[in-house]
Order: sequence, then structure tokens, then C-alpha cells
Amino acid sequence: MDPTAPFKAQQKVAWSNFAIFENVTASAAPRLVSFAGIKTGTKVLDVGCGTGVVGLTAARLGAQVTGVDLTPELVARAQENATLMGVEAQWREGDAEALPLPDAAFDVVVSQFGHMFAPRPDVAVREMLRVLKRGGVIAFSTWPPELFTGRMFGLIGKYAPPPPAGVSPPGQWGDTNVVRERLGAAVKDIAFARDVMRFQMLSVQHYRVFMETNFGPARKLLEGLDASEPARAAALRRDLEQLAAEFLEDNVLRQDYLLTRAVKV
Repeated sequence: MDPTAPFKAQQKVAWSNFAIFENVTASAAPRLVSFAGIKTGTKVLDVGCGTGVVGLTAARLGAQVTGVDLTPELVARAQENATLMGVEAQWREGDAEALPLPDAAFDVVVSQFGHMFAPRPDVAVREMLRVLKRGGVIAFSTWPPELFTGRMFGLIGKYAPPPPAGVSPPGQWGDTNVVRERLGAAVKDIAFARDVMRFQMLSVQHYRVFMETNFGPARKLLEGLDASEPARAAALRRDLEQLAAEFLEDNVLRQDYLLTRAVKV
């Protein structure tokens, strides 16, 4: 039995209402699509596709897109979005650590803030490269640990119970040295870039309420702390607001991210 199965089951539930964030994450999707060099006819796999924002952006250019996500509610939403847009794409429920797809089937494999939540990076990398053709491109967006979103995940981790043994923190995927090590000799021509996603928010208090209401990991954690340790719950809320205050200006929360691109040898 997969020792990370209970963790993945929890992740499925935690991310089930992520659709409310799709218009925010959609704003970053064209940057990844361009960075990956996707064009008409490119066979693309979107790993951790969520509601399909990257895959649909690529499909609108004429790419042949398949999207895979662990959470069935998000896969269903991706299909709804494709139908609404009149765009062709294939969506499948599946695990980034065991992609339900054949070897060397895709020209480009992408992931926008998705594969980084797979518990075992070595397994996820191996699977993403397995389904990529030789000479194909792997490209992804991740959160640097020292900037806002990476620090937010670190803050949640500080208050949450420790993860199961072997589960890697997602913020490590935002460190270029870690990325180089994880991709290793399986790739060449590795390149990095930076960009910013902007989240409109009236105040740090509005941000905190929005996150604890809609962001699955924060909501679940605060529900548990409210019931068992209300003082820690209050401290987490204060810490979230203080962190947001460092990055909120003119009613816009700045969320910097890292882009990685490499070619499979």
C-alpha cells in the first residue's frame, strides 16, 4: 500500500473548492504557456491541472491538451470551463506520482503550482519525465520559499501537525538549487525566470478571511485549531495578517513566483 495514501486523500478534500481561485491563477497561465514554447499542434500534459487554466490557455492556441488532477471536483470544473469556452481538451483524474498515461506521449509537460504538492518529488519528477518525449520540454511555476506564498505555506506548516515521513514541503520547489538537483542529469538547458501574480484584495483582514473561508489547507487547519487550541488559532490569524501586510500595496497582494524550463535528454 502507498504509505502516502492517507495524505493524498486529505489533499483531495482540502483542494476540492479551489475553483474560486481560478481567475487569479488564470492570470499567470499565459506566462507559463509562453515560457514553455507551446504552440499549435503541441501535445501538452498539464499535471495538477486544477480547473484547467493552463491547459485551456494552451488549447486556445491550438495545442492538443490533456490535464490530470488528483481532485475530482477540479477535473469536473476543468471540463465545464472547456465546454463554456468551446475548447477541446482531455481531463482525467489521476495522481502526479502515478500518471495514467503512456511513456513518451507528450511534447511538453507543464505544471502551474500543482506538481509541487505531490508528497515525493523524486517520484513526481520521474513520472513527468516518463511521459515526456526525448527532446521535449518540462516547464513549471512554483512558489519561492522566501517570498509571500512560500512563506504563507511555511506559516501554515508551523501551526499544522507534522506531515507523514517522506512528505516534502512544497516550498522547496521554489529554490533553484533544489530544482536543479531534482531534475538532475535527466534534463539539459535548464532555465529560470521570475514573474508576479497580483491578487486584488481590499485589506489584510479581507485576505485573512478569504483564505480561511476558501483556501482548503488554511480552512481545515483553523477549524481544527478553533475547536482545540483557540489561542493558537488567533495567533495564526494574526500571523497571516502580518505576513500579508508586507506584500499588500494599493489593494493588491503581490505574489512572486519562479518559472523553470528544461529539455529532456
